[in-house]
Amino acid sequence: MADIYRDIEAEIPRLRRYARVLVHNLSDADDLIQDCLVRAIAKQHLWQEGTNLRAWLFSILHNQHINQIRRDLRTGTRVQLNEADPELGRPAGQDRRLELRDLERALSQLPEEQRAAILLVGLEGFAYQEVADILGVPTGTVRSRISRGRDTMRRLMSAEPGQPAAQSEDEYRPSSHTQRRSVPVAIAMSA
Repeated sequence: MADIYRDIEAEIPRLRRYARVLVHNLSDADDLIQDCLVRAIAKQHLWQEGTNLRAWLFSILHNQHINQIRRDLRTGTRVQLNEADPELGRPAGQDRRLELRDLERALSQLPEEQRAAILLVGLEGFAYQEVADILGVPTGTVRSRISRGRDTMRRLMSAEPGQPAAQSEDEYRPSSHTQRRSVPVAIAMSA
């Protein structure tokens, strides 16, 4: 029994990273992690030894996040008193930091389903089948969400700041001559 607690504790950094990207707020991410861990410990009898504990925890985290979104929609929008992080007010010192900012903005503009699939595959390294199990959808749906999400991110990343993302037929039929902007994170561009 102590082994499961140790294994759950080992997954907390990965869960925290995923939660922070999902909710865009450190405090809310920590609350989401706490809810996930409480639920996992309370429902540990449902986990089957020999199955993927990490995928099970990510499923709980994902479901807790979806439940929170639904609760927020029913009760109204919450307003944070200090949404602006003082770090965002300073100009970036390197191009990579700007690219990461653009990547984060592009990720935040994706529909929830596409963002979750891309983050689980690209950031957390889950296989498509594991993501399908976590999200409760067929593997083909995961592949479709990732493909559409990557296309949208490419379009968003190539748009000029303050300008809407260009939408043309050529984007859906890239030629061998098409140049794509290099993004520092493989999730946006890997095939």
